[in-house]
Amino acid sequence: MENAITIRGLQKHYKDFSLKDVSFDVPAGSIVGFIGENGAGKTTTIKALLGIIRNDGGSLRILGRTPEQQRRAPSEEIGVVLDTGFFFEWMRPSDISRVSARIRKSWDAEYFKAMCNRFDIPMKKPFKEFSKGMRAKLRIITALSHHPKLLILDEPTSGLDPVVRSDMLDLFLEFIQDEAHSILLSSHITSDLEKIADYIVFLHEGRIVFSLTKDEMQERFAVVKCAKEEAAGVERLGCVAGRRDSKFDAELLVSDAPAVCRAFPSMLCEQASIDDIMTFFAKGEH
Repeated sequence: MENAITIRGLQKHYKDFSLKDVSFDVPAGSIVGFIGENGAGKTTTIKALLGIIRNDGGSLRILGRTPEQQRRAPSEEIGVVLDTGFFFEWMRPSDISRVSARIRKSWDAEYFKAMCNRFDIPMKKPFKEFSKGMRAKLRIITALSHHPKLLILDEPTSGLDPVVRSDMLDLFLEFIQDEAHSILLSSHITSDLEKIADYIVFLHEGRIVFSLTKDEMQERFAVVKCAKEEAAGVERLGCVAGRRDSKFDAELLVSDAPAVCRAFPSMLCEQASIDDIMTFFAKGEH
């Protein structure tokens, strides 16, 4: 399958943080959930991919283009929503549509207006008077209104209530019904990713922990609860990715749940959520 995004060996070094050999793909026709704690390097990766910052090593391709090519001639095939705003406070949606039509040949003013109506965005109200949720909706609508092939979204549903978030997720699923379309979705709302993502890429402290299909992640990772004296037996299998101890018991994050279930059929072994995985890596011993 052709990739919408290919990242190999990405490195970016700062005084107190580095991206270290980050590699993953976004296959065409898929939604890739990009997860990691605050400061893990997700936004840095996205900015390097878009050519906003220069990488210190590795290679990146976005719809076949390098970041340098993207900087020189931004592609209309890419829709972007970053965690920082990009509208002037005085702008109204009608202003945004008029300006966008001047700078994007593929801008669809009728689609933009229809989407604003669908999600209750007033065309004549200035951006400064929008709620946080309305601002988030407008950014997503604007990113879609020039009919891109690829969406790159950094925390796009932050600030939205559950009902509107559900509407946005439906919109993303509508978008990828075209198999030429793809989404890279960075989000701390992991329940959203569990609903719609095809792949999960986990970045921790500047390194990729895993890049798996969501189904593979759910099959492989589990939380095992056992007495402390039983934990050593599980650890000997070599698949413990994290551990948390209480006074008498232990909780283990394992990366080969089938092997643990075969070796210890009576042990409590529960499928790990994305939150479980991130919490074990952030706070547990691993």
